[in-house]
Amino acid sequence: MVKIVFFGTPSFAVVALEALLNSEHSVVAVVTQPDRHRGRGQRLSASPIKEIALKSDLPVIQPTKLNDTGFLDDLATLRPALGVVVAYGQFLPNRLLQLPPFGTINIHPSLLPKYRGAAPIQRAIMAGETETGITIIKLIKKMDAGPMLQQQIIPVTHDDTTKTLEPRLAKIGASLLITCVNNLAKGGITQQNQDESKATFAPRITKEDGQIQWANSAKQIHNQIRSLHPWPHAYSHLNDTRYLLLQSEKIDHFSVDQATTTPGQIIAIHKDRLIVATGGALPIGILRIQLPGRAPLDTRAFLAGHPIAIGSIFMSKSS
Repeated sequence: MVKIVFFGTPSFAVVALEALLNSEHSVVAVVTQPDRHRGRGQRLSASPIKEIALKSDLPVIQPTKLNDTGFLDDLATLRPALGVVVAYGQFLPNRLLQLPPFGTINIHPSLLPKYRGAAPIQRAIMAGETETGITIIKLIKKMDAGPMLQQQIIPVTHDDTTKTLEPRLAKIGASLLITCVNNLAKGGITQQNQDESKATFAPRITKEDGQIQWANSAKQIHNQIRSLHPWPHAYSHLNDTRYLLLQSEKIDHFSVDQATTTPGQIIAIHKDRLIVATGGALPIGILRIQLPGRAPLDTRAFLAGHPIAIGSIFMSKSS
């Protein structure tokens, strides 16, 4: 049995914590971010990990500063053998990483050394990757650069979104985590250093990443739309109104006369889709739309209440 202190915050981390709770190992404490104001009402609410921890009667620690001496001393009294980090949301200082005898390990949702950083799932989809995966690493001071302990590859389909891909990766990560902890307990695990020459980075997603540049190809725009679902969503403006574009498809049966059309121009409404010209030879089909503050709607239902004229042009502008 391995005594573990678990660091995590969002829903992605829940599956891993539940897997540990159902294993032979012991979670001695859960460290999560302080409660935040969330939602339209900005109510103070606990993280998904805190909610699971409280239901499981686990000690919950919510430090504001991870290098606080009191926090580190309190953690040391629990004598954890291993730290497990899953989407905690902050860098851990060296003293904290080295506190457990087995060190601290992390579930990272990419095929490291590719997509180090805060948004590996979104950035992989945005780049049009056809495969991704989970890597479990031992944490070191440099971000996501520690030696690899476990790795598994999964395919990414052309219609996958962050919403569909994230739970698959969370489930695989939880399974690999248990294998990794079991192997650590037995003293038999192989570490593999990452190839620094192949490292790429996945910076944090912002709302500005959602603005569609219609001069891009249909493939690029489709990848952008699906990577930013369910947050913050891709968007564009039409007649000064901001539209969230939630779902799309690549269209290969429409020919676009690039000499007479403008990227972002609506060239047809076909089979409940808005067909929009792009900067490439092929247009893109928009399947689902939302106005801010309104319910998301399939394109047919949306157009019934919000008609859009063929020839109108989506514009790229500041939000």
